[in-house]
Amino acid sequence: MNNATLRLTEELIARPSVTPRDEGCQAVIARRLSALGFVCETIESGPTDFRVTNLWARLGSGQQPTLIFAGHTDVVPTGPVSAWASDPFVPTHRDGKLYGRGASDMKASLAAMVVACEEFVAAQPSPAIDIAFLLTSDEEGPALDGTVVVCRELQRRNERMDWCIVGEPTSVERTGDMIKNGRRGTMSGKLTVKGIQGHIAYPHMAKNPIHMAAPALAELAATTWDAGNAYFPPTSWQISNIHGGTGASNVIPGTVVVDFNFRFSTESTPEGLQQRVADILQRHGLHAGADYELTWTLGGLPFLTAPGTLVDAVRAAIHAETGLTTQLSTTGGTSDGRFIAQVCPQVIELGPPNATIHKIDECVAVADIEPLKNIYRRTLDNLAQAASASR
Repeated sequence: MNNATLRLTEELIARPSVTPRDEGCQAVIARRLSALGFVCETIESGPTDFRVTNLWARLGSGQQPTLIFAGHTDVVPTGPVSAWASDPFVPTHRDGKLYGRGASDMKASLAAMVVACEEFVAAQPSPAIDIAFLLTSDEEGPALDGTVVVCRELQRRNERMDWCIVGEPTSVERTGDMIKNGRRGTMSGKLTVKGIQGHIAYPHMAKNPIHMAAPALAELAATTWDAGNAYFPPTSWQISNIHGGTGASNVIPGTVVVDFNFRFSTESTPEGLQQRVADILQRHGLHAGADYELTWTLGGLPFLTAPGTLVDAVRAAIHAETGLTTQLSTTGGTSDGRFIAQVCPQVIELGPPNATIHKIDECVAVADIEPLKNIYRRTLDNLAQAASASR
């Protein structure tokens, strides 16, 4: 194995970059990229007590087709350190695996991207494509001052962006067996149904908001929002929290608050889903303003990259390196790909197996690290070849 990838993975794991802290991870990467000729720029955002560090680095003039490697240097909290078999920020090898917080999500991917670029540039000092890196320390947190801020700035500058690979851990059993070529959108709602508080023995003198909401909630839960399509499962609606009552068993509450979330496909739109919810509430006698208040938070729109230049290049790289025929998938949660897809036409996610992400004793198989670097390197070769052929 090329120990450069493993060593860099270990160096990044050793930095306790719990979101939104970067702890110098991006500086380590920027030094490596600068040595290759990348122009590196740090873009900070957010309040002073939650400062986010972002890195934008580009190699090339900006006039050629551009591949972006995107990812995050922040990690989720460790949980109780005493529950770990070894210190989560001391990279540790056991039974062929590398343990540490961020090992698979996503410091192995970041290291593989950097070393792949080092090898590619050494072999092709004047490639037919530009390469860029977009890294943030605000992916595992609120994601308000990270990738979305950089994307807005890049759009303002009219930066060229053709393809993007996000290093999310997408694989299941072996590196490369699954890539994400899209993600569902996410939209949350907070529904407050207003009743009249009163003594539970005198229901005629009160108005129970839980009873008012229940029929509508039942219909919402049973509704088929869309049938999905060839790439996406049907849109789902799920309640995450219900808050109502004073804690006493003899008091009818004055309000009930229902938190819910849509994970929606490209077959639905935020506006369409919001209207259908309003229609169902009205059908059950609930009128906006008088009987309820509803606030919406759009976390991200769905995106899809159909088979084409990027997907074909990645699939070919995976097959050449591993012999696997990769599976395309849009399952799982959201990622920063939802922001990048608004400014870049082709976005996929590719990283190591995700079985231990966010868990105690997070780890990555050492045998998965080098193939990931080679897949990234082969993808660079494939895209450069395609760009040269199209000139």
